[in-house]
Amino acid sequence: MKKLFFGMIKGVRSPDIAVAGRWLFNFILIGIIAGLGSVIFQYLCQLGLHFFMDFMAGYRPASPAGEHHLFPPTHSVFNRWILLILPAAGGIISGWLVYTFAPEAEGHGTDAAIEAYHSKGGFIRSRVPFVKTLASAITLTTGGSGGREGPIAQIGAGFGSFLATRMKLSDRERRIMMAAGVGAGVGSIFRAPLAGALFAAEVLYRDPEFESDVIIPAGISSVVAYCIFCLVFGWGSLFDSPGFKFQNPLELGPYMVLALVLVVTGIFYVKTFYGIAGFFHRLKIPNALKPAIGGLATGIIGFFLPYTLAFGYGYAQQAIFNELSIAILLALAIGKIFTTSFSIGSGGSGGVFGPSIVIGGAMGGVVGKLFHMLIPSVVTNPGTFVIVGMAGFFTAVSNTPISTIIFVSEMTNSYYLLLPSLLVCSLCYLLAKPWTIFHNQVKSRVESPAHAGEFMMDILQTIKVQDLMGLVKKVIYVKESLPFSEFKTLFSKTKQHYFPVMNQHNRFCGIFSSTDIREVIFASYIEDLVVMRDIMVSDLIVTTPSEDINTVLQKLTIKNIDALPVVKEDDHGTLLGLLYRRDVIAHYNQYLKKMKDH
Repeated sequence: MKKLFFGMIKGVRSPDIAVAGRWLFNFILIGIIAGLGSVIFQYLCQLGLHFFMDFMAGYRPASPAGEHHLFPPTHSVFNRWILLILPAAGGIISGWLVYTFAPEAEGHGTDAAIEAYHSKGGFIRSRVPFVKTLASAITLTTGGSGGREGPIAQIGAGFGSFLATRMKLSDRERRIMMAAGVGAGVGSIFRAPLAGALFAAEVLYRDPEFESDVIIPAGISSVVAYCIFCLVFGWGSLFDSPGFKFQNPLELGPYMVLALVLVVTGIFYVKTFYGIAGFFHRLKIPNALKPAIGGLATGIIGFFLPYTLAFGYGYAQQAIFNELSIAILLALAIGKIFTTSFSIGSGGSGGVFGPSIVIGGAMGGVVGKLFHMLIPSVVTNPGTFVIVGMAGFFTAVSNTPISTIIFVSEMTNSYYLLLPSLLVCSLCYLLAKPWTIFHNQVKSRVESPAHAGEFMMDILQTIKVQDLMGLVKKVIYVKESLPFSEFKTLFSKTKQHYFPVMNQHNRFCGIFSSTDIREVIFASYIEDLVVMRDIMVSDLIVTTPSEDINTVLQKLTIKNIDALPVVKEDDHGTLLGLLYRRDVIAHYNQYLKKMKDH
């Protein structure tokens, strides 16, 4: 039990079943709420699609193999003109909801959760999950292009934050519980519990770094949420696949080409998304109206390309089974980039992971089909490129290679494609690292405000005084028997503020500062009676070459002094010099700069 929760809660150092049990209960509770939130959100999405898309527009989007329509078809006549205006109507309603009750619920919720983790101590207002759920359900089921992970991530994160706040826990503990909620929500809605936990720990940073404190809590919550979701909607993966296998090393060449295509497409996606988001940000109209304009632009695209609206998972499923032409796949990918950018970039509510899966799968299908035409003996099934494309594309736009590989493997039940997925995701990560759809990601733990103090402490503890010996100053010292009247002459000729004192055997025995001589220097009638032994501080605070500078700074701070005597390790009577606070801080800043540059 100790190992299970090691490092998770600061201050827990011994096996404590009660403490571990309490935290286990908290993470299970977060999983239950996130799982129920996923169930409710899924019902809302199915209900909205049934009423808006099916009944009103006569359009019933295809669904993936692991997800069936909850309501029978209405058999309404397909009407493109309704599809034209439906996203705009949804934008009006969702825009009013978001900007009236919780403006932070706009856009893709995962980025908001990342910002809360790094900059807000994991705090999310309790109303945000409710507003996000309703606004996202309306945006997505009226034709807006987006994913379900953003809203469900905020549902789980919001409850984790709420629970930690009610329990009066620290910011660190609140961040952990909030991230556990993110993992639970994402893992359940996509039926990928392991990937959900890894995603919550990896998506926080641009570098390939995991938030280790988060993995175990998110894993517990994600498993619970996944079980609840599957108890209601059935077990199994979201997508079905024919049992693809990687058996030909020559296929790695086309996969490398796929990686390049995905990187170019990913950069185009990120630039388009934030270009459109920037346009709407600069647009001088009420914020609540912007999603309606974005919805209208989405509707115009959907008028010609209906399959670019809403989720699009069903078309990704068809691509896996090689049921779509190259033209349809290309139109799906490019059209989905624009419908997602207009739907979410304008201030609408939804996620960006879902569309990325569809875009990446479609581009993978295009490349797979082309290579299948050119070298059919090497690329025998284009569907493998669809699955690998899903993983590679989201890696290119999110900087999350590890969790994305696991995500797609769990979602498609295609574990035999781990090797090409690893190659493609690695290349996509390396080539597209400067671009990310999650603007609130920080580079690494060094850059995160959440870890500023912890990181500084870690670095300070790795630097020893012996590393700073070049900064240790050789200073003027005085004898303990020296009369103060003679010291005045010496003091007038130096800018030194701290003076070590030596005894008759030339051993370091005390120290005083320019502040300590104030009372004597202005009392000339006693200066011939006072010697330096009477002024010095004999209760010495010293440091040695083996001490770390964290300890040095603590000593300087406790006594509110600016310099510390450095003495020999095994002989505190031998003075090596003085180490000044400003030199310690300057060395730390220089050391940190070198680390960042490296």
